Amino acid sequence: MSKRKHAFISHHHADDDHVARLTDMLSRNGYELRNSSIRAKPTNQARLDRDEIPEKTLKRLLRMKISWASTVIVLIGKETHSRPWVDWEIRQAHELGKRIVGVYTRGGTEADVPDALNDYEDARVNWNSESIIDAIEGTDSPFENPGSGEPRQPIYEPPVSSC
Repeated sequence: MSKRKHAFISHHHADDDHVARLTDMLSRNGYELRNSSIRAKPTNQARLDRDEIPEKTLKRLLRMKISWASTVIVLIGKETHSRPWVDWEIRQAHELGKRIVGVYTRGGTEADVPDALNDYEDARVNWNSESIIDAIEGTDSPFENPGSGEPRQPIYEPPVSSC
């Protein structure tokens, strides 16, 4: 029986293919990831590129989609650090109290990590289904160096709360 999780996958639109690869990889391991992120079709992407969709409309839509998810996964690729919308999505996830997990795509490096991810992440792992599932579930909150399973210390200590 597969396990189902609702997630928002924050990513640079050039990494859309990684979103499908991630969900497929986890599915093969019995983990169904229901993704609420936006992957714009070419016509919609053109409208976004021409600024034909008001920013407040996009923010409202993204907030709704992030609030639906229990976890926000940030795909860390070559251009992720320079994407203002990815940074905004991470900050919104933090404000909404969501678990935030960074996942290095193949070839992703520390230099590709958005500033907000350094501030608010709960875990950061490599492209490995076991590590990703453990990070999403919170059974392990590893911080791995890119390209290896070697552990590293988080840049900032993740927030811990007690009731």
